[in-house]
Amino acid sequence: MRHAVVDSPVGPLTVVGDGAVTGLYFPNHWTRPDRTTFGERDDAAFPEAARQLAEYFAGRRTAFDVPMRADGPAFDRAVWAGIAEIPYGATATYGDLARAVGGLPHEVGAAVGRNPLSILVACHRVGKGGKLTGYAGGVQRKAFLLELERPPESGLW
Repeated sequence: MRHAVVDSPVGPLTVVGDGAVTGLYFPNHWTRPDRTTFGERDDAAFPEAARQLAEYFAGRRTAFDVPMRADGPAFDRAVWAGIAEIPYGATATYGDLARAVGGLPHEVGAAVGRNPLSILVACHRVGKGGKLTGYAGGVQRKAFLLELERPPESGLW
């Protein structure tokens, strides 16, 4: 396990992995694991993830194809897979995901909050019926990411 810190318009992002990316965390991330689990810091460890994140923030990338793996309970993994199906520039509600994967909206919301692959698995696209709701990286970052993805004619959020 090792980690890299990548600069971005939403602050430094910590990319964690063991060959595949297993975590992407913001500063002050609500659900970030203890840093001692991240392994040695090597800012050159994830060049493809860094390149794709830079392209995303520059508006030149709408999906990620770096090797990644989200570890967690089966229900959480189903929710994260559902999140991965939300297209760039679109949003969904907790209820939408609950109908797609089973479970209750509040259970889905908790699983969304545990997503270890922020931005790569775009949990910022999930909210509560058109309202800008909480986000593990902070509501300001969520608003920034939604604005970055919003088509000019869209009325997202």
